[in-house]
Formats: sequence, C-alpha cells, structure tokens
Amino acid sequence: MTRSCEHKFETLENYGNVKPFSYIDINDKKRTSTEFNGDIVLITTIQESCIDSCSILLWHINQMIYQRIWKNRTKKRKQTRILSFVTDGKGNPSDHLPEVEAILKDMVPNYDPTIWILAKGDAKSIYDIEHNGARLIQDGIQFQELMLLMDKKQNLRMVLSGKREGHIRRMEQSMALLQKEYDKANAKNN
Repeated sequence: MTRSCEHKFETLENYGNVKPFSYIDINDKKRTSTEFNGDIVLITTIQESCIDSCSILLWHINQMIYQRIWKNRTKKRKQTRILSFVTDGKGNPSDHLPEVEAILKDMVPNYDPTIWILAKGDAKSIYDIEHNGARLIQDGIQFQELMLLMDKKQNLRMVLSGKREGHIRRMEQSMALLQKEYDKANAKNN
C-alpha cells in the first residue's frame, strides 16, 4: 500500500513591496529596480573603508552566500543577485565603486559583477521601510549592518544583521527557502 506524501515547507513572511529605486552601476549607467523583476536579490551596503571597517561580514557573505549563487549561476530559473550599495560609512552614497570593486576582485574568488552588483545610490531610502508600525531606520539602529532579501516580485521577505555569522547563515537558508517556494509553485504549474 502506498501513501501520498506532501512536503509542507515553511514560507517566509511578506513584509510588503520594496519601493522602486534607481542606482548608478560601476559603468556609471543609471539603472532601476525593475531590472530585478524575476530575480531574488540580497541588498546590502559596503563601505569604501572595507576591508578595515565594514558594516557587514564581507568574508562570510562571500563564503556562505555568493559562492553558492556563483556555483548555481547557470540554472536560469534560479536567478539570484547581490546588490551592494557603496557608502561613505555614514550611509551616504560614495563615488568609490572602482576601489570597492578592486577589493571584491582581490577577496572573492570567481567575482562576477553581474551577480554581485556594486551600486551608487540612496540606500537610506531603500532601507526606510515600515512594517506593523515599526520603522527599519531608527535612531540607534545601524541600517548599514542590515541585509534585505527581496523576492522575485520585489517584496521584502527577510531582514537580518550582516554583522553576525549566524544571521548570514540564516539569510542563506532563507534564500534557499524562498527558492523552494518558487520551485514548489513551478512544480504545481507543470
């Protein structure tokens, strides 16, 4: 006798739509968030002072998240990106994208600027999110330490600190969980 078995995966909470935004890429070209429709995007900041003083654990994000994305880059349906806004350390846009790109090229094996995108833009406005009466940017909260997970429809699905190894590991798991959500939906439609 066989029994049918259905997997019930946890789904991530939906915190609402990320406001449309624009940014300048490493080639000085203006881009918009609409280019990420259909992609899962991890949004972070990187300071021009990295490696000495970063608001996120750059090495851990590389090892736990970027390398996994890079290894799966040929799977077209699993399009995942990292978008890092380069800031001056106080959250203001920085013009030092080439210097930060040089750091990433030295530090990140297989660095691909189409996967890990460096941006100049107003990161504060992207991080200025309200949910259940609470604001993400508040006095005393360092928004530059936060990682945002944006789904394929540009909804915010997870916010975690990029300053803790355990949170980076949890973000990687959340990204995998989000991908399972899409895989399950694709399997239903086929």
